[in-house]
Amino acid sequence: MEKFKWVYIGSGNIAKSTAFSIEKGDHEIVAIYSRNAQKAEAFAKSHGAVAYNTAAEAIAHKGADAVYIATPHTSHLEYSLMALNAKIPVLCEKPVGVSVSEVDKMLDCARENDTYYAEAMWTWFSDVALTVKNWVQSGKIGEVKSMTVNYAFPGLMMSKNSRVRMPETAGGALLDIGIYPITYCYNLFGYPDEIRCTGKIKDGIDVSETVTLRFGETKCILNMSLNTLKESCVIRGTEGTIKIPMFHMASVAKMKSNNGNETFYGKTDYLTEFTRVAEEIKAGKKESDYVPFSSTRDCMKIMDECRRQLGLVYPFEK
Repeated sequence: MEKFKWVYIGSGNIAKSTAFSIEKGDHEIVAIYSRNAQKAEAFAKSHGAVAYNTAAEAIAHKGADAVYIATPHTSHLEYSLMALNAKIPVLCEKPVGVSVSEVDKMLDCARENDTYYAEAMWTWFSDVALTVKNWVQSGKIGEVKSMTVNYAFPGLMMSKNSRVRMPETAGGALLDIGIYPITYCYNLFGYPDEIRCTGKIKDGIDVSETVTLRFGETKCILNMSLNTLKESCVIRGTEGTIKIPMFHMASVAKMKSNNGNETFYGKTDYLTEFTRVAEEIKAGKKESDYVPFSSTRDCMKIMDECRRQLGLVYPFEK
């Protein structure tokens, strides 16, 4: 089988991690662009790719099937529009933008160019999350009353020059990790009837927040932080409970219900994500079934509202 050919924009940690994973399957990286030319050359050498001096040259690499954008999210708009206007399918790291206005520009561009565009949310390309969604929406735990998600990692221990800690790159907990629990809730219950957000801002970024989303009688409490290391997800219904310990990269989900217990094992990995995206592109799809445009836009809209309530404005927005 001929391998699916990727152009990489960005050569940082996420690019390295995905590259290592996808090369175990029917994928190859044929071109790379990074603002740091030395890193681009090193990445190209490691993966048998061609390093280019500009993103436009990399995107124009002959025979490329799609572009993967793995740069800080403040540059996603620029590179997404560049690839879409060249009519090259795009898989863009989450979040694809920093506001709904940016997301709308990208989605409109994808539609205008009739070109595939998807947010790289590995959680929702995984059979574990899809199984949980089936359990919930098929009523296996009855009417859902609550969902509690804790997601934290010690981002404040990273260098002050890290994109996670810099307001100039829209750092902070919400856009970097908050997108996972918010998207999880959205994919289970739709757009919330009510959004409440409280949190702490320090040095221009949100270091922690609690987001409460209400969907009718269902209440979701999402706790995100850059101060510690913690991850859990519990969904409680009138007839049972679902637990996903490492929900954003789950390998297992467990359900206890009045009809018995059930455990599902599966993978949440980059190879599955990239393979399913490649399959959609080869099938001629212009929008992902796993992460549709509506999900990407609505979840960004929720995060916009959270930022509004926090009073969080990035330097480039002032």
